[in-house]
Amino acid sequence: MENFELETNTVWSFPKRGKWATHDAKYRGNFSPFVAKNIILRYSKENDTVLDQFVGGGTTLIECKLNNRNAVGIDINPKAIEITKTKLDFSCNNNVDVELKLGNACKLDLKDESVDLICTHPPYADIIKYSDGIEGDLSQLKYKDFLVEIEKVAKECYRVLKKDRFCAIVMGDTRKNGMVQPLGFEVMQRFIKAGFKQKEIIIKEQHNCKATGFWKTNSEKYNFLLLAHEYIFIFKK
Repeated sequence: MENFELETNTVWSFPKRGKWATHDAKYRGNFSPFVAKNIILRYSKENDTVLDQFVGGGTTLIECKLNNRNAVGIDINPKAIEITKTKLDFSCNNNVDVELKLGNACKLDLKDESVDLICTHPPYADIIKYSDGIEGDLSQLKYKDFLVEIEKVAKECYRVLKKDRFCAIVMGDTRKNGMVQPLGFEVMQRFIKAGFKQKEIIIKEQHNCKATGFWKTNSEKYNFLLLAHEYIFIFKK
């Protein structure tokens, strides 16, 4: 794989996205494998069970398989399950149990305190719509409705995570009518309300936000800055 060093501060930047194993950027909005690898190595141990309930393109589960972690991948979209199943079709020396299933992150079919780490990347409200109207798909929801549902997600995360273990959520802000909507911090507050303690707030730099063409013209015309960061919230139960 590409050169890898564990991150040691709260600002993460990965100009090269990472393309080892079966990783690629084809699934719109999926996060860098450098993010998943850092979280998995720092906040779990070998043979632990890691949950990603917004499995998407399978980044978390690929890293679990490579790093000897058991994994549970859940998504409400059957297409995401099929994509991830294909991505996991590679050989490595680790003997781990990887489970994939359809499900709703607001109501997980998992036992209380059954996972050792949560590493997931929910949609950012309706910025990218991942399905054609599947009931319960959070990517279909407007800002306020999304926050109602993400509060249920936070409660379920707290329920299924073991005591003293960690939950990592990747989340970004949005913009409407020229004004920032602080989705990241709204989500953070709902996880704290669910009972979590705030371990870390990491700022992740985005590298596809160069102001050119349409966006450069509009950012100058309407006087707004392009959002070039996301948050990685690390919570402890």
